[in-house]
Amino acid sequence: MAVRESEYRNIKLEGNPNPEIRRARTERPGEAGPEFGAACVVTDAVHTAGESSPEGAKGLSRGRKPPETGAPQRRAPKGRKEASLARRARAIACACIAGLLLHAAAAANGQDAAPAGTVHVAELSPETERSIDRALKYLAKAQHADGSWATKYKAAATSLSLMGFMLKGHFPKQGKYGRGLDRAVRFLVQRAREGGGYFGGNMYEHGLGTLALSEVWGMTERKELRDTIKQAVVVILKSQASSGGWRYQPIPRDADISVTVMQIVALSSAREAGIYVPQKTIDRAVKYVKRLQVRFTGGFGYTSPGSEGFARTAAGVMSLLMCGEDADSRAVRSGLSYLNKYPKDKFTKIEWYYYGHYYAVQAMYQAGESYYQTWYPQIQRSLLRKQQSDGSWRSGSAGTEGSTAMAVLILGVPYRFLPIYQR
Repeated sequence: MAVRESEYRNIKLEGNPNPEIRRARTERPGEAGPEFGAACVVTDAVHTAGESSPEGAKGLSRGRKPPETGAPQRRAPKGRKEASLARRARAIACACIAGLLLHAAAAANGQDAAPAGTVHVAELSPETERSIDRALKYLAKAQHADGSWATKYKAAATSLSLMGFMLKGHFPKQGKYGRGLDRAVRFLVQRAREGGGYFGGNMYEHGLGTLALSEVWGMTERKELRDTIKQAVVVILKSQASSGGWRYQPIPRDADISVTVMQIVALSSAREAGIYVPQKTIDRAVKYVKRLQVRFTGGFGYTSPGSEGFARTAAGVMSLLMCGEDADSRAVRSGLSYLNKYPKDKFTKIEWYYYGHYYAVQAMYQAGESYYQTWYPQIQRSLLRKQQSDGSWRSGSAGTEGSTAMAVLILGVPYRFLPIYQR
């Protein structure tokens, strides 16, 4: 059944049964950074949704037909299921022959970069595959009975962990991890239901929850997720500030680049899965991100074009590419240049390490082969050295589960199972 644009405006966040949303706080979010840990302010509020837009899904659907205006699709767009199965088959086949291609890949490292648009799976060394498998075994053991991960920022850690398994080709209700992944999906759905569409915690966690369920819906065709994702998108639409960005609280008051990029990624995934997202919302978000770029360095700031940093720039560049910005545009080229010129210790020690590289490897991948094939081997080597004996990666800000899941998502880019991480 078609959902009219007026239905977006009629959905309210007030009267929410979740005490985390009902409780109004007075403190403002701090500059604690992007990895789930920034202070969060939540409050009862009725927000004005973004205006509808009849334009197609420019940039975000990456060649797929956008959903009809104002109509979140109950079923996947025509051909989506077949395309999804084809993607899985291609990825599985590539993974199976990766070992046979290792020697060829080593030789290719000394050659010119491959044409843009091609990606070698050969860089997935046996050591990297074993590393990812060990990480997934760690996460499987660390999962709680209710399907969640971590004791703090559960929605974020659960969303990242779920996507980490799916990146390797493990899906809910399928295979040896299927039951645990199904519990993770049910945990996220329950959190959203209790929050009236809001996953709780803060908007960064909310964006990750929206992204994870959109990817599950896109890869498994679980129709019961449709309404949950739609409600989650509504929260994002109604929380966009007048500047075009988002902040850690679900009210349209102010914005920063970290939370804004996470909402862009979430909306991109939901839109690709068939949920209606107004083009005007995306256009405003892109303009906000561009305003944060420091023209002379190419780096991106947090709330203004200053104090640029590695993680912020990686997030900014990736979001622009995801929204259809050409890799040869001034904004993208200067941002990529900033990342490449950043001191070499960026691969070993840097503030917001896992968060920054989660976005950086995607930015390089989306920018093209010449960027990606230079970048990936370096972060690959660093992560392999950092992995603990139990299969985990450690970080004080993201938590062990969150850091481990992010490391898997970084190392596992060549698998390309998740639609959102494909070119």
